[in-house]
Amino acid sequence: MKKTVLITALSFLVLSMTPALAQQPAPAAKGAQAKQAAPNVAEFDKQMAQAQENMKKMQEQMDKIRQTQDPQEKQKLLQDHWAAMQNNMQMMQGMWDCDGDMGCCMGGPGMGPGMMGGPMMGWGHMGGYYSNLTPEQLKQRQYMMDRYMNMQQMMNDQMMQHQGSMRRW
Repeated sequence: MKKTVLITALSFLVLSMTPALAQQPAPAAKGAQAKQAAPNVAEFDKQMAQAQENMKKMQEQMDKIRQTQDPQEKQKLLQDHWAAMQNNMQMMQGMWDCDGDMGCCMGGPGMGPGMMGGPMMGWGHMGGYYSNLTPEQLKQRQYMMDRYMNMQQMMNDQMMQHQGSMRRW
């Protein structure tokens, strides 16, 4: 039973972080592609600051869960923590999605957590994307990817703490 809950929860985490890979847009002219591929670091930093604040709140919730002895209160706190995790995962997924007004924080077709699997596995579909980025854009993408992956690891830790708290009572 516990193994099923853990597998379900981890599957939910992975699926909720995978951007929808719908139809690929038609290739644009080189000038438009370079403009579209430019990452928006300022917007990313703003969203990352919000994700970090949410992470701090989730850790405070987890601390309360550990201290609570009342099973009903613990259940309510676990539900609140689960909702906070879902909200943060949706916000983090938004860091990869395109916004019509702003462009993409992380930019590029097929970019994001879902780019590492399925039929798009490998670099074949990405060669043109990276070759069109300037050295500054590559640095910006690396900066954002490093910060995002760190936040993703913290979300995984929260998931594991949540699962551990469910097992203790």
